[in-house]
Amino acid sequence: MKKKIKFLGIGFLSMALLFAGTFKVTKLRTFQIFGGLTYQIETENKVIALTFDDGPTKNVDQILPLLQKYEAKATFFLIGNDIEKHPEEAKKLVEAGHQIGNHTYSHNRMVLKLPSFIKEEIEKTDELIRKSGYKSEIDFRPPYGKKLVGLPYYLNKHNRETIMWSLEPDKYYTIAEEKVNYVVENIKPGSIILLHPMYDQTGGEIQVIEDILRQLTNDGYKFVTVDELQEF
Repeated sequence: MKKKIKFLGIGFLSMALLFAGTFKVTKLRTFQIFGGLTYQIETENKVIALTFDDGPTKNVDQILPLLQKYEAKATFFLIGNDIEKHPEEAKKLVEAGHQIGNHTYSHNRMVLKLPSFIKEEIEKTDELIRKSGYKSEIDFRPPYGKKLVGLPYYLNKHNRETIMWSLEPDKYYTIAEEKVNYVVENIKPGSIILLHPMYDQTGGEIQVIEDILRQLTNDGYKFVTVDELQEF
């Protein structure tokens, strides 16, 4: 009886460790089981990519003038559902010359999903991005950065890369000044910054964008799209 309990305990512990390990793999910014992944670029040139997840929303009208002011190009990973709600905002991003990426249609975690679900989430959003007038290659970023097997398999099959990030101030800080300081202190050539300004109702995230643009521009950095960054 004791042996049986012992074996059951070992089995349960092994399954728990396997689950914990699998969960950790889904969150890794720098690794996935197969297929291409970019989270930063190794370069000596002072170029960086500013990327925004979610939306589009009406906040686009606040973000675009800031980017224009600092002659910065950015990459917007958009949600299909939000493109349907705000098609004109998506068109404004395209017309301003920024890169548009796919962030799925519903922003569900793309882990343990059926292949048909993954396909529909990505391809439906691709179609909406094309309707906005965007003609370049469409990069992809998984919601919450989560991926395991099904999503990388689909992307690899369609010769598409997973775009992650190297700096995410929103994850660690809530105060605008602390977010900016974190980015300024950790930035390096080839970094990819992730921000979430689309649903900001306080203006705090918009201020973070302006402060990052101002300080890093003064430090000699140039803001380019992810596609442009990969050329360095």
